[in-house]
Amino acid sequence: MSTPCRCKWCEKDPSYIKYHDTEWGVPVHDDQKLFECLLLETFQAGLSWITIFRKRENFRNAFDHFDYNNIALFDEFKIQELLQDTGIVRNKLKVRAAVSNAKAFMEVQKEFGSFDKYIWSFVDGTPIQNHWATTKELPATTEISDILSKDLKKRGFKFVGPTIVYAYMQATGMVNDHTIDCFRYDELTDYLK
Repeated sequence: MSTPCRCKWCEKDPSYIKYHDTEWGVPVHDDQKLFECLLLETFQAGLSWITIFRKRENFRNAFDHFDYNNIALFDEFKIQELLQDTGIVRNKLKVRAAVSNAKAFMEVQKEFGSFDKYIWSFVDGTPIQNHWATTKELPATTEISDILSKDLKKRGFKFVGPTIVYAYMQATGMVNDHTIDCFRYDELTDYLK
């Protein structure tokens, strides 16, 4: 049996391949999962995704299974506890941002009914279908990620620059950035029909 063609960024690590094959680029509409992706992407700022990905279960345990209701209530004692946790990225600004982002996330839910309705409105509720031949063509930012980044910042979110926002859009399936030779490209294109 031949190995399917995948995006070239996908490393040989079996868990990373599984992430590529089953999660990356699949449209996410569940607020809990959208927050999980947001928290992980904000911790990625300045780091590689594989670094964060390999610590995802540690983040899940440290941040109450990404329950934004609980995270919004984290006090100084809990923040200091997280800053001692060697299983996560112990960046003081990012840990504090996780708490303030949970609060901002819930404010967006109140205003729009769900974070899903808010975030997907930036692509009119439909994933953008890109047609990249190679991973070198993938942009770091787009006009939409610039606009979304500005809006998130205006709403009090932190560590949501255009590059992080575009990575978030890719991870949550707001854009299909699998290269056209990747077996997931057609699967996700067909899935959206």
